Amino acid sequence: MASARGRSFLVGAPSTLLWRIFLVVTLLMLASVAVWSAIFSHFDQASRAAQTAQTVVSIINLTRTALLNADPGLRKDLLLDLATQEGIRIYPAEADDRITPLEDSTHVKMLTTEVRHQLGPETRFASSWEGLPGFWVSFHIQADDIENAGEFWFMLPAERVIRPHALEWMWWGTAALTLAMLGAYMIVSRLNRPLKALATAARTVGRGEVPPRLSESGPAELAELAHAFNQMSHDLQELDADRALILAGVSHDLRTPLARLRLGIEMCGADPVDVDAMVSDIEDMDRIIGQFLAFSRQDAEEAHEVTDLAGLANELAGLYARRGFPIHVLATANAMAQVRPQALRRAVTNLIENALRYAGHAPEIAVGLLDGRPMIEVLDRGPGIPTDEIERVKRPFTRLESARSDTKGSGLGLAIVDRIVRGLHGEFRLLPREGGGLRACILLPAIPKT
Repeated sequence: MASARGRSFLVGAPSTLLWRIFLVVTLLMLASVAVWSAIFSHFDQASRAAQTAQTVVSIINLTRTALLNADPGLRKDLLLDLATQEGIRIYPAEADDRITPLEDSTHVKMLTTEVRHQLGPETRFASSWEGLPGFWVSFHIQADDIENAGEFWFMLPAERVIRPHALEWMWWGTAALTLAMLGAYMIVSRLNRPLKALATAARTVGRGEVPPRLSESGPAELAELAHAFNQMSHDLQELDADRALILAGVSHDLRTPLARLRLGIEMCGADPVDVDAMVSDIEDMDRIIGQFLAFSRQDAEEAHEVTDLAGLANELAGLYARRGFPIHVLATANAMAQVRPQALRRAVTNLIENALRYAGHAPEIAVGLLDGRPMIEVLDRGPGIPTDEIERVKRPFTRLESARSDTKGSGLGLAIVDRIVRGLHGEFRLLPREGGGLRACILLPAIPKT
C-alpha cells in the first residue's frame, strides 16, 4: 500500500530532473527547519519558564514587602505608581471573582508549576479578572492587622510573562528558507543546463547532423561526460567520412567496369532482346550503387534556403514529362519552406520513382499547408502499405512481402527519404489514400516569423 502511494506521488510529480531534485531539496530543508525548531523549543521551554517564574515570584515578593513596610497613608500612592509606571495592579481577592483560566500549553504549565512551588500550593492563576486581561497570580499577605492580611490578586501585563506568537521570527525564518531554496534552485539548474545541452546534442546526432562541441567545464563528472560525448561525436564524424570515402571509391571502381561491360554488350552483335535484358541489368546495378551513395551522403554542407515547394514540384514534373511520365501538380496554398533544396529534391524524386515502380503509373504531387506547416505529397493508386508495416518499411534494406519478387532496387528508397526529412527537422508520413493507394507526405517546419 505504501509503495502504491509512493508511485502515485511520483506520477503527479514534475518529470524533469530540475524540479524533482528541487522538490526533494525543499522538502528536506523544510523537515530540517521543523526538526530544529522542535528541538530548540523543547530545550528552551524549561529554562525560559524557570526564568519567567523567578521574575514573577521576585516581583510579588518585592511588592508584598513594599506594601507591608509602607506607611498606611502612602499605600494608595504606591499602588498608583506601580500601576502607572510598571503596569502592576493589585486587588483584593474575593470568592466570587470572575476569572478566566490561562491557556493550556506546555510553557504555561511549566510556568505555573514553578510559581506555585515557590509561592505555595494555594496560588491561583487567571488570564483575566473581572474582564480585565493580563497575567493574574494570587498571593497571601500575613499581617497582624486584618486590613492588610488576606489574599490578593497580582497582575502583570501578559506580554511580559507569556510571549506572544513570534511572527517576526516566523518571517525571518521564511526569508532564510526562501534564500536557501533559491540557492538550491541555482545549484540544481547549474547541473541541469549541461544535461539539457547533452540531450539536445544527442538529438542532433540522431538526426544525422554534427552537434556543436559541448563545454567541458564544471563539475568533474559532468566535464567527463561532456568529454566522452565530444569524443564519441568526433569518432562518428570520422566513421561517416571513412564510409563515404569507401563508398565513393567502390562506386568509381564498379561503375568503370560496368560502363565497359555495357559497351562490350552493345557491340558484341548478340540478339537485341538479350542485349536489352543485359543492359537493363547493368542499369539496375548502377542504380543500386547510386542508392547506396545517396543513403551515405551527408547533406550538412548544403545551406538552407527558402524554397517554393510548388516550384520544386513543377520542376520535377517537367523532368518526368520529358521522360514520358506526365505528373499532375496540385498546389492548394503558397507553401514556402527553409530547406536544403537538393536534399529535398532527392527525397521527392525517390518517392516518385517508388510510385512509378510499384504503382505502375505516374503519381500526382500535392503542395499545401497542414496546420500551418508546409507540405508536399506524392500520391499514387498503387497497392499501398499496410498500417502495421509503415514504420518497418522506413528502415534500410526493407521491403514488403509483395515486393520481394521485384529484385530491382536495394530497399533503400524510403529509408533515404526518412533520413533526409529528419535532417530537415520534418516528418515523413505514409498514409492510406482515399479510394486506394498511398499518400507519401513530407511535412516540413514553418518558417520562423521575424
